Amino acid sequence: MSAWEKFPMACTGPESAAMDMFPMSGLDHEPAGRPPSVDRDTFRTVMGSFASGVCVVTTTDAAGLPKGFTCSAVCSVSADPPLLLAAVSNRSSSLVAAVERGRFAVNMLNHDARRVSQVFASLVKDKFERVRWDRGRVSGMPVLVDVVAYAECELDQSVPAGDHTLLVGRLIGGGLGPERRPLTYWRGAYVEVLG
Repeated sequence: MSAWEKFPMACTGPESAAMDMFPMSGLDHEPAGRPPSVDRDTFRTVMGSFASGVCVVTTTDAAGLPKGFTCSAVCSVSADPPLLLAAVSNRSSSLVAAVERGRFAVNMLNHDARRVSQVFASLVKDKFERVRWDRGRVSGMPVLVDVVAYAECELDQSVPAGDHTLLVGRLIGGGLGPERRPLTYWRGAYVEVLG
């Protein structure tokens, strides 16, 4: 039995069915100019199909007051040195605080923390009065209780990227929460991770 018969979608020849899955929409392989960007709805539909964990990025402002926002654009960057990144809206007051403070924490929410996610995605002023939290042992940044894990970071660099800024943080501390199943977001809704 050929590989095509066993795994038809895994083969990549001119006869591959995968070619029909991703049509070129009439474009040549090498367009003459720079193609236009997709519209916002297409972008959101495509990227919303990528399941992601839900995090809350926290920091403190110049007065030491806690700040934070819900973030699903978080990923690891490097193991040596240990780096992660979080994308922050340029309109967020937490961005200014994180850059000025030079430290932040990434709180990876557990599956029961939908309310926490919603609090930090809202515009309410007293977010930290509505959740359980403590100070990180290494950074002093706010660390939430309802997490599967958390990372305490020192800002390595901030990189402008469209309407967001990428905060690249070097991990200086971290730990695990009591829950081991993450809160996950996919196609505009929270979804359950079985395990």
